[in-house]
Amino acid sequence: MNKVWFITGAGSGIGAATVRSALKAGDRVIATGRNLDKVRNALSDLAGDKLAFVQLDVANEAQAKAAVDEAMKACGRIDVLVNNAGYSLLGNFEELSSAQIEGLISTNLYGVIHVMRAVLPVMRKQRSGRIINISSLAGVMGFKHCGAYSAAKFAVEGLSLSVAQEVEQFGIRIVVVAPGFFRTDLLAARHAKYSASTIADYADEGRAEDMWSGYDGKQQGDPARLGDVFVRLAGMENPPRQFLAGSDALAAFKPVLEGRLEELRVYADLSTSTDGSF
Repeated sequence: MNKVWFITGAGSGIGAATVRSALKAGDRVIATGRNLDKVRNALSDLAGDKLAFVQLDVANEAQAKAAVDEAMKACGRIDVLVNNAGYSLLGNFEELSSAQIEGLISTNLYGVIHVMRAVLPVMRKQRSGRIINISSLAGVMGFKHCGAYSAAKFAVEGLSLSVAQEVEQFGIRIVVVAPGFFRTDLLAARHAKYSASTIADYADEGRAEDMWSGYDGKQQGDPARLGDVFVRLAGMENPPRQFLAGSDALAAFKPVLEGRLEELRVYADLSTSTDGSF
């Protein structure tokens, strides 16, 4: 049976690529975005009754519910949700403003929460569904200048793994995907956001923008191939709960995992020393 996809942040990068992959697979797609003109322009070469566009600022809970209602009126079901909408905020943690951090959390974390809360009742009633939440390599390991961004993505990881255990009984599977570096607009000058102030003590290491902007356009990952992987994940009866995307993600995270295991071994006695007796 062909699936109905609901994709956030469909105007560029991984979101737009996933729209194309789902349509190529013969499925129907609800492509959403805060700027609907941007979404339409990104997908202007695609036509037909299998693609619909819906306005959605994921940070707005009421819009999330309205967008899902609109999708249900158009298609009658939602089989796959891809929570992709988000942006990067980079800079030393002390140099980020509270407003910047709150804005990032509103989109990158609460956006996922709002859309999941709108879609889960639909999937629960269907007794089936797949949710793909886009995290980041920065959501499973720390990077300099990524404190706020990592905080949101680590939270998406924890949210996904926890809710997955609650909804599995209804035939719903949740996969949280941590991509490495993919050729998207995430680090493009017109999209990436940086700290609003500077602190002299951090000056010797250089600006966050100088460090991160150089990666833009040179990332190894191909969004089109990742979109095809999402189609495969959505078709699996028992997909992985956590998935690393990209050889760079695997290479970076493997030593981190090994280091954590070694720390567990080194401090095992100290950990168990907290046990009390009855």
